[in-house]
Order: sequence, then structure tokens, then C-alpha cells
Amino acid sequence: MTTPIGSIHPALLFTEDDLPFVHRDISWLSFNYRVLQEAMDPAVPLFERIKFLAIYSSNLDEFFRVRMANHRNLLRVGKKTKRKLDIPPKIVVREIQRIVNEQQEVFNQIFEEDIIPELKKHKINILRRLDLNEEQKEFVERYFQDHLLPFVQPVLLVNGKIRPFLNNAALYLTVLMRDKENPSGPDQYAIVKIPSDHLSRFIKLPSPQHRHDLIILDDIVRHSISWMFPGYEILDTHSIKLTRDAELYIDDEFSGDLVQKIRDSLAKRHVGPASRFVFDRDIPASLLHLLMDVFELDKYDLLREGRYHNNFDFFRFPDFGMTHLKYPPLPPLPYRPLEDTREFYQELRRSDHLVHVPYHSYYSVLRFFEEAARDPAVTHIKIIQYRVARNSRIMQTLIDAVKAGKQVSVFIEVKARFDEEANLEWGEKLEQAGVRVHYSFPGVKVHSKLSLVRRLEKQGPRLYAYLATGNFHEDTAKIYSDFGLFTADERITNEVARIFSFLETVKLPQQEFEHLLVGKFNLRSGLEQLIDFEIMQAQAGLPASIILKMNSLQDVPMVKKLYEASQAGVRVQLIIRGICCVVPGVKGLSENIEAVSIVDRFLEHARVFVFHHSGEDRIYLSSADWMERNLTYRVETAFPIYDVEIKRQIQDIIDIQLKDNVKARLLDKDMSNIYHRSDAAIATRSQIETYYYIKRKIESVENQSSTPKPARSRIK
Repeated sequence: MTTPIGSIHPALLFTEDDLPFVHRDISWLSFNYRVLQEAMDPAVPLFERIKFLAIYSSNLDEFFRVRMANHRNLLRVGKKTKRKLDIPPKIVVREIQRIVNEQQEVFNQIFEEDIIPELKKHKINILRRLDLNEEQKEFVERYFQDHLLPFVQPVLLVNGKIRPFLNNAALYLTVLMRDKENPSGPDQYAIVKIPSDHLSRFIKLPSPQHRHDLIILDDIVRHSISWMFPGYEILDTHSIKLTRDAELYIDDEFSGDLVQKIRDSLAKRHVGPASRFVFDRDIPASLLHLLMDVFELDKYDLLREGRYHNNFDFFRFPDFGMTHLKYPPLPPLPYRPLEDTREFYQELRRSDHLVHVPYHSYYSVLRFFEEAARDPAVTHIKIIQYRVARNSRIMQTLIDAVKAGKQVSVFIEVKARFDEEANLEWGEKLEQAGVRVHYSFPGVKVHSKLSLVRRLEKQGPRLYAYLATGNFHEDTAKIYSDFGLFTADERITNEVARIFSFLETVKLPQQEFEHLLVGKFNLRSGLEQLIDFEIMQAQAGLPASIILKMNSLQDVPMVKKLYEASQAGVRVQLIIRGICCVVPGVKGLSENIEAVSIVDRFLEHARVFVFHHSGEDRIYLSSADWMERNLTYRVETAFPIYDVEIKRQIQDIIDIQLKDNVKARLLDKDMSNIYHRSDAAIATRSQIETYYYIKRKIESVENQSSTPKPARSRIK
């Protein structure tokens, strides 16, 4: 693919101080291209490459439903509002369309020229209707009659008279046909819905032994079109799909019932205005113009794709039991200090504990709640839920805890995009069980990942906390890379309790946070102070460095602060999975900033901030990315690591990532996504190396004497 930036103007913003700043959505598209790179990499197992095609498509679908919908709305605002924007929305929309069109060309090339031939080598054939033998044709026709007929919805298109509604993300075939009784008359048009929301997209066909023939559902409908339009000669068919704006547009103010507003808005999400109309790139111009008229589309809605849409359905591509075409399994490793101990709370009092999922098993987190639910000494359990698993063992445990007489309090963020419905359902279920449920604040999102347990002990009540970089979500814990800290350290637990008090009462804490950095209070200022200290150290000629790992770096003041640090001589190393608005390597501005992105089998989700701090190495784990929304409009938490051994582990893991010369890409202003190759003789793939680093530590502990160890040092 050519460089995704045609010229510097649409790709870069310039702040009021004339500092370069990559547009967040252009940067995000560059990240999604890194996902596509995994699909094109022949070293990645075949079924994993297919999965990355699905991830790319799923990501892009959400992007158009949220971000592109926002830009489309900006096209409609008045001139006065547009003058306040850094870049005219037309330029942004055109640039996005250009980049996505280029990426779609690459997507189709990967699928047609790489994936399909590779599948054939393993005797997996994706057939089209003209490829079918007689037995397969009979199967397809019978399948249509038995399974598709109740769902297909043929509708004639008559411009100005018949204007059918296109469901969000639903697949349709357009049909070009001619009346057999009037062959010289005008061509006729129709659309037919492909029921992929009811049926599998990939249908297994009768096949010879040791061969697997498939047909995509779309092509079964294509094969059967003539039955739906008797009396017409079918001339051609082309696929289309409409994506709709997913924003809820709630009046998020201190008036009315916010939860009810969200419920009402969810019902309208699937009928929102168009944000993208995708179509088969071979569609005739005359038909495209008709569709634009019928569905009231303009040129900014249009996006060419290949023969098939909704390619996120590749998540469910059949594997026929061929596990050798997938990544070798990396079974989660047990965290034995908390999984095997009979004295769970004694172990937490002895020292802090860090788990790193999905490398570690999630069982320690589950046990944290299950122990609290059944322990007679536990009186209170509190948790913040941002995204809740559909079948959440944690939520069920909280219901059990209420039945056991515990006081359970759950703060549920109902503005977690695309998880609003699941969160509301769990909120109702918890309330019915007797759990005290608190919901979102108007105007604010709560994104912290915290839980707290209060236990009565001989010395009096004691608090235990679990703080994490990722959600309390058993499913994502299998594929998202996150850190979680268990602690009984009063410096942290007392401040966690203060956050819960604020969320439950909406009363500002009387004391300032001294250890935690908390969004809406001291998160931004605390981070700025840590950077300023490194700047002062560098200016004094002393060692100074910053390492930041996160999903997204977009906040303008923080980007400026990093530029300032670089100019002072602070070495800044960035590991950014997604959006990175910093422009590294600019002489005199950011020459001391290096940035890489790692995309591999697990989704890099942890946020880690490391400041040299005169050799003290202050390390924070956090729920917050450095985006304006996180640092300004959300309740986020960054928590310090005080345990010496845990600090060493985090530093080791970050060092492994900085040495990645297999899956790391360099981030630069051109967003070329060049792989970071070093002169090292040994290839370092950080996710695999991290797994075996953790495994070696477990084996080392198991091989040592079983003599009880003294409590580890916590920095004072």
C-alpha cells in the first residue's frame, strides 16, 4: 500500500504554537492498517490471518458508526462553527475515504490472492455458484427453500415511489433485471436482504472425501434470485450495505433520568442517519446513482468494497478441526500465591500481588470476589463495572454475596458505547437481588477499574483492593493484555475507598489524593508534575527518561509537554497500540522521542507510566489513556507500584516490549508502519517472550524451598 498520507496538510494539525500534531482519526486508520498487516503476514497461521481480516473489518465498522458519523455531522454545521475547526471537515472526510479505499484494495488483494489460494492448499474451497457441481446445486437449492425463504425480503426499487428502509449493517443484493414479456422495455431494479443475522455466513457443501467445500450465504441468494422474480431475466447482482450513526445523542445533563434517556436512545440507534454506504466496486454507475437517489445518499457516504461486506463474519469461519493452522496454544499460567493458598487474606497482607492476563489465569481475580462472598468476616464489597461480560461469574458472585448478608455496592457505567444494553440488564438483575447499584454521572464517564473489600479482623476493619488496567470481564481477560494489582497497603486502599465514597454520594472528597492519580481531581496535574520533574533533571544535566505504554495518546497539552521534555533532553519512549498524535524524531522538537506500536495475537491494553525520577523509577499502572476525554471528562485512576519486586517485573516486561523486533512497528509522521528491526541476532517477539518470562518465574519459585518468605519490601 502506498503511504497513507497524500500531503501533510490533511494529516497533521498545527496547534496554536505551530507544533505538529497527527490527526487522531488518520492515526487510528494507520493503527487499523497494522491489523491488516497481520492478515497479510505469511508467518501468521492461516486461520489467524482470517481472524485479523475480521478484526480489521469490525474495527472499521465501529469507526464509521462513531468517528465518521461525527465528521459527517460536522459537514452539516454552519460556516461559523466550521471556522473554529482545525481542519475543514471536507478535507478530513476526503482523507479518510482515500485511506480507507486504499486499505480496502489491500484487503481484497489479501483475501483473493493470499487467503483463498492458501485455503485451497489445505483442501478448503470457497466456491461461487458457477463452481458448483450438480449435487452441490441441489443442496444449495434445497438449503434456500428450507432455510432462507422465510427471511429473504425482495423489494422492487421505483425511484420516487418505493423507498425501502435499509437496516444497519444488514447485507443486501441489488438486482438488475429485465421483463421477459417486454425485453425492449427499461431495466428494472430490486433489492433482496441476505439473512446473515439469522444464518451462518459460511455454509458447508457436500464435498469429496478429504476436501471441504464452502459457499458464502450471499452466493446462495445469488443462485436463487430468479425464483424470487418470476417473469424477469436476471442480468446482474451486486452487494450493498449501509452503516448508521451509532451515537445516542442523549441530553447528558443534570435533568431527567439519565438511565431512561439511554434506554430510549438505544431503541433509536439502529435507525440513525447514514454514515457509510458500501458497495461492490463493480457496480454500474447508473445503478449507483439510482441507489443514491432512492436512499438519499451523497458522495461522502460512498465507499467501494469488494464482492462481500460484513467481513467481521470471518470471526466464525469454520476451522474443520485444523488446529495446526492456528497459533499454538498459550494456556494461562496459574498465579499460585493466590490460587493455591488457604490463607487468601493473609497472603494479601504479606505483600502486594500482580497478575498479568492473559498470560496469568484470571482465577485470582475471580477468587478475590468468591472469597469475599463466602468469608463471614467480610462486610462490604464494592466494584466499578465499565463493560460487563454477558455471562459474568463476578456479577453472579456479587449476587451470592448479597444472599450471604454482605453489603454489596456496584457502580455501573451505562455510557460504555455498545455495552449500554448489557450493562443495564446486569444493573436490573443486581438491583432485584438486593445489590446497591449506582449509575453514570451526567456529563462524566467512570472508567476506573477498581474493587474494594472490607473485612473485620482482630486489629479492626481492614480494606483489600484490586486495581486494574482492564475491565472486570472474564472474556476479554483471555485476549486483552492487562495488569491487575492486589493490595492491602493502606496508602492505596484508603484512597480507593475515597473514590467509591465520591461515586456513591457525588460529594467531593475532603482530603486530597496523595498516592492515586484520579481523573477529575489530580490525574492531569500529577502527570504534568512527573514530566516537569524529568525536565528539570535533564536541564540540570542529570539522567531523565520517561516510558509510556498505552492504547492512545491524543491529548494536545500532554503532547506539548512531551515535546517540551524532548527539547530539554529527556528520553521519551512510547509504546502506543492505537492513536498516536505525537510526531517523533523532528529535529529540535521531538528528536528524543521514539514511538512503536505492537500488534500481535493479544490486544495490548495495559497502561504503564514509568518515570526515572532520580533513579527511583516511579511506576504507575492506569485505566487512562492520554486522550482529552480520559484526562478531562472521565473518572480514571493511575495507581503507583510500591512493591520492589513487582516494580522489577513491570520493568522487565516493558524492556521486553521495547526490544520487540518482530511485531513492533515504528510510528512516524508518514504512518508507514515499517516494522522495527534491530541489529540483535535474536528475534524478540514480546508477547511470546513475556509468556515464557512469566513461566520461568513460576518455575523458579516452584523449584525454590517451600520455606515461608518474609514480606516483600514496599517503598515508603
